[in-house]
Amino acid sequence: MNTRADQLKAIERLLNIMDDLREKCPWDRKQTLESLRHLTIEEVYELGDAILDNNLEEVKKELGDVLLHIVFYSKIGSEKKVFDIADVANSIGDKLIDRHPHIYGDVKVKDEDEVKKNWEALKLKEGKTSVLEGVPKSLPAMVKASRIQDKVAGVGFDWEQDSQVLEKVNEELNELSIEVKEKNHDKIEAEFGDVLFSMINYARFLGINPEDALERTNKKFIKRFKFLEQNTKAEGKDLNQLSLEEMDVYWEKAKLKE
Repeated sequence: MNTRADQLKAIERLLNIMDDLREKCPWDRKQTLESLRHLTIEEVYELGDAILDNNLEEVKKELGDVLLHIVFYSKIGSEKKVFDIADVANSIGDKLIDRHPHIYGDVKVKDEDEVKKNWEALKLKEGKTSVLEGVPKSLPAMVKASRIQDKVAGVGFDWEQDSQVLEKVNEELNELSIEVKEKNHDKIEAEFGDVLFSMINYARFLGINPEDALERTNKKFIKRFKFLEQNTKAEGKDLNQLSLEEMDVYWEKAKLKE
């Protein structure tokens, strides 16, 4: 692996490249904080895909793309004379030191749970008015629900046992089934949301990331359905003309190949 000196040299090289691009490239010169925003979100999702695929070579490349965006934003900040890459690094460095008094101070903690509780308490002391203040409004709903539950659990608002959470899941499912029978769309939607929220909470108690779990199922479904499509076509059959029972034969074959 590279030495710390090599690592710092590589970062300096990237900063110099960014300076050149911002000065000489028409596309790079045109970019703003706002124009880069959706591209950054896309890059983070691509990083997430690489992590789920356990493709470390792709993880390295996607991390590079994300790092480029951090450098890009910092360059724009320096042009506006508001902040630069040093300010960005110092800001997160200071925050990490302040929020880890068990490492950089004399606070004692016994486990991860205490670390998380201290983290949320320290954020409130920094001027936050709510432990939920740091949850981005634009997060996808599933990710947002997971972060909300993590944060409130950090201040002790939580179930004690996973069996209690499972009971809540079943309770919400029963309430959903009642509204389905009543055929009230708004109430069905509300109860369906409660079911999802409780399932996401249950995933946390099981040590499962619900987003990763669902994406794993997505990938599995896509793989099986493509197998169905390919084998149907190879046998000269039209997928649209097959019955559900006939499709299920290929589906079961796909499962056996996993």
